[in-house]
Amino acid sequence: MQTKPAPETPLLNAKGITKCFGDFTANEDISLALKKGEIHALLGENGAGKSTFVKIIYGLVQPDKGEIDWRGEPVKIRSPQHARELGIGMVFQHFSLFQALTVAENIALALPRGEKLSDISRRVRQISAEYGIGVDPDARIHNLSVGQQQRVEIVRCLLQDPSLLIMDEPTSVLTPQETIQLFDVLRRFSEAGVAILFISHKLDEIRALTERATVLRQGRTVGTVLSDSKSSKQLAEMMVGSSVGDIDRQERPRDTSDAMFSVRGLNQPAETAFATSLKDITFDAYAGEVLGIAGIAGNGQYELMETLAGERQVRGSGQIYVNKIDVSRLGPSSRRQAGLGFVPEERNGHAAVTSMTLAENSLLTSHSLGTTVTKGVIERKLINQMAKKIVADFDVRTPSANPIASALSGGNLQKFVVGREISKKPSVFIVSQPTWGVDVGAALFIRKAMLDLASCGSSVVMISQDLDEIFAISHRVAVLSNGSLTEPMITADVTPESIGLLMGGSKSLPAMV
Repeated sequence: MQTKPAPETPLLNAKGITKCFGDFTANEDISLALKKGEIHALLGENGAGKSTFVKIIYGLVQPDKGEIDWRGEPVKIRSPQHARELGIGMVFQHFSLFQALTVAENIALALPRGEKLSDISRRVRQISAEYGIGVDPDARIHNLSVGQQQRVEIVRCLLQDPSLLIMDEPTSVLTPQETIQLFDVLRRFSEAGVAILFISHKLDEIRALTERATVLRQGRTVGTVLSDSKSSKQLAEMMVGSSVGDIDRQERPRDTSDAMFSVRGLNQPAETAFATSLKDITFDAYAGEVLGIAGIAGNGQYELMETLAGERQVRGSGQIYVNKIDVSRLGPSSRRQAGLGFVPEERNGHAAVTSMTLAENSLLTSHSLGTTVTKGVIERKLINQMAKKIVADFDVRTPSANPIASALSGGNLQKFVVGREISKKPSVFIVSQPTWGVDVGAALFIRKAMLDLASCGSSVVMISQDLDEIFAISHRVAVLSNGSLTEPMITADVTPESIGLLMGGSKSLPAMV
């Protein structure tokens, strides 16, 4: 009588994981098993419990209930160091980097003691070149953009030679070509027996890369499915628990005499050795359109956003016009008075002060408009009403009536800061990475809000590294590479692959077939 082979022991088997923070249950009876060499997706909206669950696996948080088996043996993962010793590595969405240290010094902290910094730097350069990640080991973290810091996290994790690799939104700063390259690397890892737990809001990537997907909703497991057995829309509906709509970007005839926002010959020298100089930036943005600016992190997006918003004064040459008013030498408040609204890429600490309430955060960008401050006195009732309206209009999920910003999930805080600007009906709205790290429901809501603003006659300039986002809502697209901006192109006339080549440094588009 032929006996059946014994089932393979999972590399990681998390059983009945439950974690509460006070009265809030972040994880409730979650179970997930990962096989050796499996690429497994973990899906869910912001606030669904993904971050808490993977922090438990990585030893950052201890569960209240449940067990974890590692290689068939029960284990209590005491700390991230213990996790790394077991062979568990993690690439974080929100970074755990020391701002004053160099890339190599940060990576050294996660590696066994004794390796020389020069050897670590050599390995960083080698792995960066091999995978096309582009990390300078000598750069200090505080001089790097958000996207560049995420790349440091990826390299740091790859150097630890993990048996289980947890990756949280790793492709948000990559071109289509680099994403394909990263996926090839991950598949090689999988073939070598490395298990990968992959978190992404890009559902097409989930279906292309992973074998199975576990979906969480409100801290509970909805189910585990074969990734390619569901469409992207079906996966999204599993995440949100309801039907998911579509974005309708209507092409509109453009009146080239109606430029709401103009930049002419903008040259901005780099302020540090690791920053990017802006070189002869020239473009117009028109009423009723979304102009997308694509590019890989570190090519001048941060410098461009700060200069356009007035947070960085023009120290070179060039002019910036809002509604034909020259605002080149004006600061952020004066530019807001001219009709400009803007949201920077980093919501924590830049777009919002996390220790302040939502009402107080609503005051930050309205005080100069004369609507919430009278003779130097803050109109508390008005800012409370303003915050309440933003929460209602932009579907911001809050744990209380007027919480501090840090109490919101990333997606809900992003909806609040975007809503705070759009609610003022600016004639020009500039936003950088509007849906970076937010779930599919929040991303859909934010993108629709930007299209609605444009349809009312405003001009929207969107700086984004997400080509899916660029092609979903932009009427025209330009590419920022090494501080230089291409001529804007009609989005319908180009492909993600051709734009990806320009993002990677190509000087011209390939011939269209």
